Amino acid sequence: MTEQHAFSSKVLQEDCLDYTPFLSSVTLARRRAARLVSEWGHPDIAGDVALVVSELAGNALLHGRVLGQLFRVQLILTAAAVRIEVGDACGERRPEVRNPAQDEKFGRGMVIVDALATRWGVVPRTVGKTVWAEIDLR
Repeated sequence: MTEQHAFSSKVLQEDCLDYTPFLSSVTLARRRAARLVSEWGHPDIAGDVALVVSELAGNALLHGRVLGQLFRVQLILTAAAVRIEVGDACGERRPEVRNPAQDEKFGRGMVIVDALATRWGVVPRTVGKTVWAEIDLR
């Protein structure tokens, strides 16, 4: 799924943080997401949110990295869903769900996102892109 989803629900909680383009930042973003979603009252989906953040942040690091530019992770809680947004400075490389060979070490991130998220997409920016995913609250 790559079309923009209209996101117009009332925001209940929000968090936004820029990260340096290092592997350790993916771990920090994942842990922060799990903690925040649990604190916001949804520990049942904290693991799924953390995994989606990890995959999208990893993609930003591997495929969206531009020298000297940070990547941004934003979490938004509404009454209906948690929205994860990861922005990077490289708009040319858009994520897609692939079917990697069994011996390939990479290429499964968006398969995981597609399986966990209710919907996801990409929003182009003047510089770069934002990849978003939403997980409906159960």
